[in-house]
Amino acid sequence: MNEILKSARFRLEREADWKKLEDLLNRFEKGRGSSLTDDEVIAIPVLYRSALSSLSVARAISLDNSLINYLEGLSTRAYFCVYGARTTVSERVARFFLSDWPDTVKALWVETAVSGAMTLLGAVAAYVLTLHSSQWYGAFVPEGLAGGRGPAATKAELYATLHHSHVDGLGVFATFLFTHNAQVALLAFALGFACCLPSAFLMIYQGLMLGAFVAVFATHGLGVEFGGWAAIHGTTEIFAVTLAGAAGFHIGWALAFPGSRSRLDALVDSGRRAALVMAGVVVMLAVAGLLEGFARQLVESTLWRYVIACAMLVLWCAYFYAPRRRA
Repeated sequence: MNEILKSARFRLEREADWKKLEDLLNRFEKGRGSSLTDDEVIAIPVLYRSALSSLSVARAISLDNSLINYLEGLSTRAYFCVYGARTTVSERVARFFLSDWPDTVKALWVETAVSGAMTLLGAVAAYVLTLHSSQWYGAFVPEGLAGGRGPAATKAELYATLHHSHVDGLGVFATFLFTHNAQVALLAFALGFACCLPSAFLMIYQGLMLGAFVAVFATHGLGVEFGGWAAIHGTTEIFAVTLAGAAGFHIGWALAFPGSRSRLDALVDSGRRAALVMAGVVVMLAVAGLLEGFARQLVESTLWRYVIACAMLVLWCAYFYAPRRRA
């Protein structure tokens, strides 16, 4: 009985402030925050601290659980009102696409250039070696990925894979290629912490396969056609993989050379930026999947394939690197 009286007295002395805070929170949470006066806005943090004090006292003197639960809920709501995010989900998504993602990619331009250079180096090396000896093709391209598209294939067979979407196995091959590139992107990012070395290897390996494919089709006089077939989605897909490699390099470099910061602080800071880049990489891979699944199958003209590929590349470069006006 004594505990009940103590709880009732405690509630009576402070309940007016709780109710006032609850009313202000109800109005704020229902989207009527603009109707609050200046005095009411100023009162919310004051009432919030008062509610926290009441909650602390209630726990200390072991009042009834229903009162403690009420104060905990009220304090939690007030916390999000005072300290919580001021933006909606749609505003956060818009900010990600309008500034967070492109600004982060732009800041990582050195890592992106290194990642792209390694891919290009691998492609050139594989192209030259495969032209010199077709035996190198098997060393660069796994048998499951080649799918019969190797030096032994005839020109007619290779041509058919580039211009006829109904050819058996082409859809499977395209899906396998896309899945492989997505895996490379994720691994290049995830393994970046190992002082950049696995990321560098994956970027070179990606280029080796691309260069070997180009060499095989070029030896049959189909280099231009293969370029259009691959580029219509490849400018987006390879760009995405390159950015994933850049994110991995960024983490690995921060871990190896933290500067004046501790390695943990450097890793946390670089990890946040790299995670932003990878969130965008997922979007780019989705766009590449749409281009691969629809545009490449519907567009038979090599010229138009190149037009679409170049347009996508210009679009991505402008999106990431063009100067922006700031509010």
